[in-house]
Amino acid sequence: MRNLLPLIGSHPGGRSALTCRYRCGDACFQDIPNTSDNEYAGDIIAGALSRRSMMRAAAVVTVAAAAGTAAFAGPGATEAEAAPLAGRPGGKPKPTPSGARGLRFAAVAPNKDDKVTIPDGYGQNVVIRWGEPILRGAPAFDPDKQSAKAQAGQFGYNNDFLSLLPLRGERGRQVLVANHEYTDEVLMFRGYDPAAPTREQVEIAWAAHGLSVVVVQEENRTGKLGPVSRHPLNRRLTATSEFRVTGPAAGSPLLRTSADRTGRKVLGTLNNCAGGTTPWGTTLHGEENFNQYFANGSSDTDKRYGIGTAATERKWERFDKRFDLAQEPNEAHRFGWVVELDPYDPDSTPRKRTALGRFKHEAAQPRLTSDGRPVVYMGDDERFDYFYKFVSSKRMKKGNSRAAREHNLTLLDEGTLYVAKLTGDSPAAEFDGTGKLPSDGEFDGSGVWIPLATGTTSHVPGMTADEVYVFTRLAGDKVGATKMDRPEDVEPSPRTGRVYVALTNNTDRGKAGKAGADEANPRNANKHGQILELAEHWDDPAGDGFAWRLFLVAGDPEDPATYFAGFPKEKVSPISCPDNVAFDDHGNLWISTDGAQLGSHDGLFGVATQGERRGELKQFLTVPTGAETCGPVIQDRRVLVAVQHPGEVDGASVEKPASTWPDGPGKVVRPSVVAVWRKDGSDIGV
Repeated sequence: MRNLLPLIGSHPGGRSALTCRYRCGDACFQDIPNTSDNEYAGDIIAGALSRRSMMRAAAVVTVAAAAGTAAFAGPGATEAEAAPLAGRPGGKPKPTPSGARGLRFAAVAPNKDDKVTIPDGYGQNVVIRWGEPILRGAPAFDPDKQSAKAQAGQFGYNNDFLSLLPLRGERGRQVLVANHEYTDEVLMFRGYDPAAPTREQVEIAWAAHGLSVVVVQEENRTGKLGPVSRHPLNRRLTATSEFRVTGPAAGSPLLRTSADRTGRKVLGTLNNCAGGTTPWGTTLHGEENFNQYFANGSSDTDKRYGIGTAATERKWERFDKRFDLAQEPNEAHRFGWVVELDPYDPDSTPRKRTALGRFKHEAAQPRLTSDGRPVVYMGDDERFDYFYKFVSSKRMKKGNSRAAREHNLTLLDEGTLYVAKLTGDSPAAEFDGTGKLPSDGEFDGSGVWIPLATGTTSHVPGMTADEVYVFTRLAGDKVGATKMDRPEDVEPSPRTGRVYVALTNNTDRGKAGKAGADEANPRNANKHGQILELAEHWDDPAGDGFAWRLFLVAGDPEDPATYFAGFPKEKVSPISCPDNVAFDDHGNLWISTDGAQLGSHDGLFGVATQGERRGELKQFLTVPTGAETCGPVIQDRRVLVAVQHPGEVDGASVEKPASTWPDGPGKVVRPSVVAVWRKDGSDIGV
């Protein structure tokens, strides 16, 4: 038996101090914004239903005993797929040397190599790097002659969420959409002085934030992709571009500033993390750690959103008063939304959708109800914060006509916003913080969706609808939502309808004065995170109840606290800190990691969610030194990842780089998008 892999570093969350400073404003070192006395899942277990009252006949979680409809038996699910994950009849799954379909590759071993490491038999290329020109007139990248004007026409910094959309009528071309979450000024500018940034440096950083739309061309004989510079659809949205505010809170006094007395027009989008792709052909982008850009917060609502009372790290408030809340107290209310972009219309104005609530949006991935209404699942990426969904009141129109597209661009403005409350089904005494499985063999339970607001109607006592949308965290506090371990990316399975929630980690769980383990969050000092699987009652995304269970409890498989859906742990790859998730056409869930604490660089993993190999998890790639794996796109013959913040290691700078990726020694380290494919031209993992 091998020893447990060593932990690396001691910084909360597993990342370097440099990462925490620039990405989230040292959130792990700040007081936890959620000071409500809301219960954790474990705190309300005592009054929950027993497991036997919930699990009937084929040991399937049911909506209600009288209903007899299996919440975990999605469309087409076999009895084996719907059954409990542990203790399946027949013992261990039959060995299949090639693995689950879609995962038939040689797993990449944990490593600390300064490169993108991929399986044998696969090839890769850098699709696009920070600074590559994508708009007409933009110059070639020169890190020593960079300007805000140049950056506004070039691919942005720290790519995160990716979406790859079809482009009709242009053979071999697709539309790539990318988020640009934040900037690492110390890795961008020679001689950067954090105490005294120049206006030029700040304006370059503004231009490096936001979104990029760029058409990409595939190479005929390989899986390579490359940008089509100056294509008419190519576009940059930055921290100074115009965005529309739409939905029920648009025009609210809470959103008005001296520069925008209508409360309907915002300059810029900030800290775009994960997102989603809609069935009607638009992309959604979550504004996450926006709090770090605003100085001199003073209100209780500022504190609840993690906004500090002093100057910011980047000092933007010195160059634009909107980042100084002492002068513009409402400006921060105009960030923290889900942004919808139409990548096929380069003249359109992106929209901030207030009906989806304001918090640290990690992602927003829709699915449709049986009658065609979109439901969007969303996580609030903060320790001890909440998990939400939005149910539209409008049906999607099919087709690409102008009328259909205009109608579909209103779908996310009308509906009901909900927050989740989870209950476990095992006695609280069984959760001692070690991650040991309860006596019934699973971490599972039930849950309800608590309505917060519908249109201009608030369902939260003491709060107006505008207040619910702008101060959504406070609404969740008031209705008793369940605190979670950093709910990040969320992805509904297109095959089963089950919803998978990445809970990255929470090293504060179990500390003095803070909540300890419960059934949904079973480990104290949770370094490695877990993935929760949710099944809506009757498989109805618009329903008000659900069943849940933990699909994975991440970490070293040799650690008894880990759990891989009941699959033999000696046959899986070590995984730590799940972050972004995506599905392939075989029903496998692909997981990228952020801050892995097992002695290896972050990576991308695939795991089977159905059949007898459910829980089989294999590592597909690792990323370079200091980098995070983001934005996976899984196509039949190609995988895309965003390699974010390579070289982001304490003490690193332009003069003293910690990585030489992607262009080798003597070159500036550049966040980039990478494509991976099979050299023989066959589908990935089959």
